[in-house]
Amino acid sequence: MIRSQKHQKSKNIESIYALSPIQEGLLFHTLYAPNSGVYIEQILLTFSGQMNAEIFKQSWQQLLQRHGALRTLFLWEGRQQPLQVVKKQVDLPWSYLDWQNISPMEQQQKLEAFLKRDRNQGFQLNKAPLMRFTLIRLANQTYKFIWTLHHILMDGWCFPIILKEVTSYYQSSNQGQRCNLLPVRPYKDYIIWLQQQDLEGAEGFWRKTLQGFTTPTPLVVEKRQQQELQHLPSYQHQQLTLGGTTANALKSFARQYRLTTNVLVQAAWALLLNRYSGDSDVLFGVTVSGRPANLSGVEKMVGLFINTLPLGVKVTSKAQLIPWLQQLKQKQLQLQEYSYSSLTKIKLLSEIPGRLPLFESILAFENYPFEESLLQINPDLQIVDSDSFSQTNYPLALLARVTTEDFILKISYDTSRFAADTIARMLRHLQTSLEGMVANPNIELGRLPLLTDEEQQQLLVEWNNTKTDYPKDKCIHQL
Repeated sequence: MIRSQKHQKSKNIESIYALSPIQEGLLFHTLYAPNSGVYIEQILLTFSGQMNAEIFKQSWQQLLQRHGALRTLFLWEGRQQPLQVVKKQVDLPWSYLDWQNISPMEQQQKLEAFLKRDRNQGFQLNKAPLMRFTLIRLANQTYKFIWTLHHILMDGWCFPIILKEVTSYYQSSNQGQRCNLLPVRPYKDYIIWLQQQDLEGAEGFWRKTLQGFTTPTPLVVEKRQQQELQHLPSYQHQQLTLGGTTANALKSFARQYRLTTNVLVQAAWALLLNRYSGDSDVLFGVTVSGRPANLSGVEKMVGLFINTLPLGVKVTSKAQLIPWLQQLKQKQLQLQEYSYSSLTKIKLLSEIPGRLPLFESILAFENYPFEESLLQINPDLQIVDSDSFSQTNYPLALLARVTTEDFILKISYDTSRFAADTIARMLRHLQTSLEGMVANPNIELGRLPLLTDEEQQQLLVEWNNTKTDYPKDKCIHQL
């Protein structure tokens, strides 16, 4: 009977292969803090119009059948190296809720409670699929769709790919037709590509890049009472949207000097760390897409390709802004060349002691291609709003996203280490720095503004208003 069960289980295995370096890191952090909600992702979509809920569900089942990465589980116990196992078939974890009979205020309260409970539920990494779906009907023609998954399966670049394919399945089924999508390469082909890369060349590059960094760049603005406290991290988010004139000016500035908006955000973050810490050499993590140009079909593949790598930046007060930005762009291109590197192994090549992290802040720039047409599922159904929640293991994470109209800066932070007003001030300092670059391209780095007008008024005027009337008939020793 036991043999029969084992035989049945092996029949449902499509493939077994190693993990990518970033997957190994996410596996470690999930096992290290299993109840922290780390790397649990939630994608929220609001639909308006006539939805066929059953066909919508079937479309997602077809999607899971198409991409092996979405049917993957992970094995690590009793093994020298963890493995990922792709199952041939998995059941779609699907819930449907009807909230039409409660008020919008109650709906919002229930939604917030649901999202928190859903994150806390987490996933068992040795059971597939590591995702679940909830469709909530809020009104006759309004739906909230919640897609919860573990980040170890895929990255944000996959979202437009998946949304486009789900839309194709939905449209075809709605019209009673068969959807014939072109074949897609499996994620295991990327793992094979990884195993063929130049590890010695990467090792030499990282040794040279990290030379001289002996401690992580201090964040300085943390709460005082957090030292040595044992705590489970609790994360919050704050967002600043630079719209209209500012967003367009930043995009125009980047085009004029043949830069990218990603470089501008990296520069602003480096300047902020420099001013906060007082260090002229700062180190922070940056997220790279990790999709190799020489792997054919990679732009359509679903899986986890992104990687987080260290970026060391020298900030010299006398350096001219534009040449410095162009040097930063070159550094970014070098990172792309070695984007396959394992962060764990990079850390071992540095001079930073093993008990300390390589860096405590990361920057992710979302610039994956997204077609506005994807929001229109069919003539009777469209996506009218979207939101997402994610949590890393870093105490401070900056996410930058550029849309057709806005420039969005979002900070995720550990509330046990940072106060809300500290993060709000940090976002305003980033805005001031970015606006300062655009206003004066020929400026030296040391002269770039960081403080807002209100802060300058407070420092230079309010806090210096020390005038006092003294009695004129007394000497100073009497006063």
